[in-house]
Amino acid sequence: MSTVRASTLADVADARARDVVRRARAQKPLAASRRPRAVRRAPCARASSGDVDPLMLRAIRGEDVERPPIWMMRQAGRYMKVYQDLCKKHTTFRERSETVDLAVEISLQPYEAFKPDGVILFSDILTPLQGMNIPFDIVKGTGPIIFNPVREMDDIKSITPLEPEKSVPFVGESLKVLRNEIGNEATLLGFCGAPFTLASYIVEGGTSSHYKVIKKMAFDSPAVYEALMNKLTDAVIEYTRYQADSGAQVVQIFDSWASEFSPADFEVYCLPYLQRIVAECKQTHPHVPLILYSSGSAGFLERLATTNADVISLDGTIDMADARARLGMDQAVQGNMDPLHLFASQDFITKKVHETIAKAGNKKHVMNLGHGVMVGTPEENVGHFFKTVRDFRY
Repeated sequence: MSTVRASTLADVADARARDVVRRARAQKPLAASRRPRAVRRAPCARASSGDVDPLMLRAIRGEDVERPPIWMMRQAGRYMKVYQDLCKKHTTFRERSETVDLAVEISLQPYEAFKPDGVILFSDILTPLQGMNIPFDIVKGTGPIIFNPVREMDDIKSITPLEPEKSVPFVGESLKVLRNEIGNEATLLGFCGAPFTLASYIVEGGTSSHYKVIKKMAFDSPAVYEALMNKLTDAVIEYTRYQADSGAQVVQIFDSWASEFSPADFEVYCLPYLQRIVAECKQTHPHVPLILYSSGSAGFLERLATTNADVISLDGTIDMADARARLGMDQAVQGNMDPLHLFASQDFITKKVHETIAKAGNKKHVMNLGHGVMVGTPEENVGHFFKTVRDFRY
């Protein structure tokens, strides 16, 4: 694979990162992989020659469709009572996401309740790290913990190439079962974290307020930063391909923290790696659409489009009409209602749905929120959101 070179950089730990390290080392890491519980096995469902592709795939390709497809980021999880009840028995996130029958059940909960046009695997962007010799945990009330933050070149040398079929087989197994369950009634989505977002966690040691350590590495230690980003880019490419081979029909790439950079710095420290991911995945899987999401991306929207991702997912920092004007109607887009709109009255939700669809136009638009659905969102309002879009006609 080709490598990408960044241009400036450094490496320093602030007091908060050291606190994270101390907390992390007090936690016992989970095993690098687990054997999933036995579930029914079935070959990945494939469309026969007479089947019609799911609505989302047709919309992304720019075909004439009767309405926009709809799904929500974080649609499987914490806002649903059925999920909360399941958590009382299965108390850790990693048990729920790394056990095949649980991951499948949780992924299907919103599908059974709301019939979205997309079903996304219940997992986490950090899941593949366990196959790269980067121990981590996800602790309730704390979030991700990286037990040995990566700060030096020797740390990077210890990162191993990802072989997902060996280290995270539950991901592929879950996708195969889900594809068999939903067939072509909905689109099956996989997802992964982008290199900079993954690097942010593994360098900072967990979540961060200002990303001082990773950004100083980028600015003052270019060789270290480049080596880390290229290893992570290789892993994201491998993981994306693995999910597609396991039945994912679309893969979304989350670069949640890229907006911590200025637009000019984003172009140097994030963009080349995203471009390489899209280019190399398209070489082997040209018909699997890639969605690229970056929160706070209004300042570098046009730069995101240069990745050649099939879909640019918009957050709430930009008006849909402005995004369409800047990107052009040939670029498929996703989004971008404010998640807080779902706390309002159903009349207000209807109004905002219709406004968003009108601004997006009748081609190449996937309806979604501008960020993940929030804890505490009324389920009846989520249902109304989905129904309003399903009932809409261009």
